Amino acid sequence: MSVSSSDEKPHYPQCNGVSSPVASHALPPLTVQHLVREWIKEDTPNFDFGGFVAGEREASGVLLMKDAGVLAGGPFIDAIYKELDCQVEWLRPEGSYLNPVQTVAIIKGRVRRLLMGERVALSCMCRASGVATLARKLALKAEGVGWNGDLVDTRNKTTPGFRLVEKYALLVGGLTTHKFDLSSMISLKDNHIWTAGSIEKAVKDARIVGGHSMKIEVECRNLEEAIESSNAGCDVVLFDNLTAEISKKYAEILKNRFPQILVEVSGDIHEENMVDFCSDTIDIISLQQLTQGYVPRDFSLKMRKLVSPSPLKNKS
Repeated sequence: MSVSSSDEKPHYPQCNGVSSPVASHALPPLTVQHLVREWIKEDTPNFDFGGFVAGEREASGVLLMKDAGVLAGGPFIDAIYKELDCQVEWLRPEGSYLNPVQTVAIIKGRVRRLLMGERVALSCMCRASGVATLARKLALKAEGVGWNGDLVDTRNKTTPGFRLVEKYALLVGGLTTHKFDLSSMISLKDNHIWTAGSIEKAVKDARIVGGHSMKIEVECRNLEEAIESSNAGCDVVLFDNLTAEISKKYAEILKNRFPQILVEVSGDIHEENMVDFCSDTIDIISLQQLTQGYVPRDFSLKMRKLVSPSPLKNKS
């Protein structure tokens, strides 16, 4: 399966990954509610002067997707407009690849509330769909060379305050994700090992607090450190900033000796060279591009004709 270049408008079919209904079911409702409340408060911290002009008339708007890409972010838009007492009717399914221009939703409510949520909703939708579109493209690229490993983002390259949206969009795009935060998996990097004194000591201490339920990953600069980490009892070895040729060579040697170890590669891996790392002995490829190098998709909200007259205003 080949993937067209970025200046074309290909159709990306649904690939093997988490389907969008399942992805949305993974979202914690209270966390989503808290996030969108903070977004709205940040955008409208006091008086809404434009909202005063618009008034309380009942209105509806159409949400337009103006770039080709994967539609993502719907649950967050639902939550935004639920907070503002508006209703969203989706016309296109989450996770579908669309060519422009498409009407993807109709939003109804009081006009000032529709407009209060407009910029927050569009910013979220543009970015979520950008992540999902790139994820879909790279997922198909990996499938095209027959690689069955996990293509993931990197935990430390997500956007503070927006991590949940980016992780969700990756699932919609057909990929899995790296650990969500510092509490999700134990990652031991050079600074952890240096302060602990050795790889063996770092892994031993990590196992004390992580117990049986937490995987331990150790970042390794060479094969010697990878062997030492595996002997110490880690679960995942991360080869960082190595060439594809060396990464595959080290991974094969390590897997022959420690078949239970998962091998991850990362560092300077991007869309152009990703398939060079696809190998039967490499289980995980992580790319910061998935959350830092995507191109947002373009959306807009166009108001329809008002459906009720404006309330009477005070006359001086």
